[in-house]
Amino acid sequence: MSEKYQEEDYLMISGIQHFVFCRRQWALIHVEWQWQENLRTVEGKIIHERCHDEKFTEKRNDLLICRGMRVFSSRMGVSGQCDVVEFVKGDEGAVLLGREGLWQPCPVEYKRGKTKQDNSDVLQLCAQAMCLEEMLCCDIPEAHLFYDEIHRRERIILTNELRQKVEDVFEEMHDYYIRGYTPKVKSGKKCNSCSLKDLCLPKLSKKRSVESYYETYVEGM
Repeated sequence: MSEKYQEEDYLMISGIQHFVFCRRQWALIHVEWQWQENLRTVEGKIIHERCHDEKFTEKRNDLLICRGMRVFSSRMGVSGQCDVVEFVKGDEGAVLLGREGLWQPCPVEYKRGKTKQDNSDVLQLCAQAMCLEEMLCCDIPEAHLFYDEIHRRERIILTNELRQKVEDVFEEMHDYYIRGYTPKVKSGKKCNSCSLKDLCLPKLSKKRSVESYYETYVEGM
């Protein structure tokens, strides 16, 4: 049976966070390939650079810690990197090459700041876990988010509803990507924290269009 998505059409897992935050922001980055740094993106990059050392693997008794692990899902058509995946040896989990027994994987995603009001971080984490499940042929019931500002882990239960939301969002992302579609501006408070504010120009959305001006002032003459 042929795969639904070809490897060259895979989307970045991390893009789901951009998409949930703002569909236009995601399209500007992943469809139009535009990017602009701000303080938040620089801080986030520094945090992730600490985690994405693919050569670093640490073992503490029955705990195996892997950083920068590359993951993918041919079913969802996505790929990316986990900040950290912790494997705990036990009665359930996956078989790992060169290691005895079963190892239960648990992805840990590192974020700057603190808990967000939307579920963008949670969906990204769940997507990573779903990729690991497909690759390792095991079940992952929970995962963790670590926020740099509050230095605390948050335990996330990976429910069926959360998993379905991930799949629905990726379907929508693939649709936008295939069509090369960039949504129009929908300005709001979140625009102030967006690194693409100067490229997106959300304030222009509040101004009247040329067509509206023409209808009002020219046709009315």
